[in-house]
Amino acid sequence: MKGKNYAFIDGNNLYLGAKSQGIELDYGKLRKYLRTKFDVGKAFLFIGYDPHNATLYTALQTYGYVLIFKPTVIFEDENGNRTMKGNVDAELVLHAAAVEYDNYNQAVIVTSDGDFACLMRYLDENNKLKKIITPTEKFSKLLKPFVKNILPLKTVRNQINKK
Repeated sequence: MKGKNYAFIDGNNLYLGAKSQGIELDYGKLRKYLRTKFDVGKAFLFIGYDPHNATLYTALQTYGYVLIFKPTVIFEDENGNRTMKGNVDAELVLHAAAVEYDNYNQAVIVTSDGDFACLMRYLDENNKLKKIITPTEKFSKLLKPFVKNILPLKTVRNQINKK
């Protein structure tokens, strides 16, 4: 059956990783790449919710992403700089390992974060790990056992970069 693989995307990790490598990510092109290269029928994008980003969220949904929002928390450092954080790790693991588990053949996970190593191991042991796309140049050492599944984002920059 076509489109039976799902992508589970750590939104902040993807955004910051692409930006750190000078990739101006075109989310529409990324969605198309996932569909054509890995037969991804559904792409879940896990992201912290910011009410100021409504236009972005609409665009992402238009490209075909299913958005899973996490409430955000604002942190302020000693200099008064504010940072918004929406930790999506638990939601991503829950969706990939339980909520959507029976609905897909294999998973494409987009993250460089070692916190997901237990998920990768679980999916790999059950023959459900298709690919790990690492947005940052250096991914966590905890992902080393899955090196055969790893695709660095920079290697597909020409297919996903805005032109």
